[in-house]
Amino acid sequence: MAVFILKRLIQSVFVMLAVAFLAFSLFSFVGDPISQMTGVETSLEDQARLREELGLNDPFIVQFARFTGDMLQGNFGYSYRTREPIGAMLLDRLPATLELGTVALIISLIAGIPAGIYTALNPRGVLSQSMLIATLIGVSIPTFVIGILLIFLFGVQLGWLPTFGRSGTVEIGWWRSSLFTVDGWRSLVLPGLTLGLFQLTLTMRLVRAQMMEVMRTDHIRFAIARGIPWRSIRYRHALSNTMIPVITVIGLQFGGVIAFSIVTESVFQWPGMGLLFLESIRFVDIPVMSVYLVVIAFFFVVINLLVDLLYLLIDPRLRVREAA
Repeated sequence: MAVFILKRLIQSVFVMLAVAFLAFSLFSFVGDPISQMTGVETSLEDQARLREELGLNDPFIVQFARFTGDMLQGNFGYSYRTREPIGAMLLDRLPATLELGTVALIISLIAGIPAGIYTALNPRGVLSQSMLIATLIGVSIPTFVIGILLIFLFGVQLGWLPTFGRSGTVEIGWWRSSLFTVDGWRSLVLPGLTLGLFQLTLTMRLVRAQMMEVMRTDHIRFAIARGIPWRSIRYRHALSNTMIPVITVIGLQFGGVIAFSIVTESVFQWPGMGLLFLESIRFVDIPVMSVYLVVIAFFFVVINLLVDLLYLLIDPRLRVREAA
């Protein structure tokens, strides 16, 4: 176990360095931040002085080394646009993104796993075919279109839910949460559904495919031949083997929800990290863009490590292989 964790940690370090290098190198050529920070009345001398203060005249490798060293020390630098610490900016918006991603993932799991099991066990049923058609439509429609349709239906026509922003928050230390008030939940429903519906279709189809494959394996046929009750075969033997690969995808899905919530946050003006990233692109705020991608990569690395450890706990074959 210790050797396994050590290998994964070493791999994670190299992944983070590669992501930091790519993020910093790509965003170094997206535009001139000085032109966005200053106006037409700023003299060339003042622009040159500002460029020197920000270290933009240094060679690329020097800038990257300074960027990496500062991040290792917990110093994420300052925004070119607002001059605020980037760490504080991300920390202020992190609760909104995590709560939105968690609600979306819960929606996809609560609806997707039972639907996947049902469609696998009743592949020719009318309801199963209807659910598969609905999920195919759901995958085909872009996320922003789903968000606009939900806004039009529940916000404009029915007037049941707010269509933008985050309201009803409660501060618990540094964490600003929407989960403890009715207004907070009302503002969370539409963006959570928008982000969760796409993940729901993926979860359902994955569970269905894995369940159907497991039901055709030899050990399930042997269990049927032994006369084990059909309910036990389905939900004890088949489902436990089905969920092993699904756990990996669910873990990566959560990272994907955090990373790709940009569109949903933009549609609903949800004050999360994704909206901050879009604003930083608009103003060529290179430090914010680079740090955001590194933080998202860190989420993926941590989730992937936790999923690998969970694999060892639920799959005895992996424990035997690692011990060997």
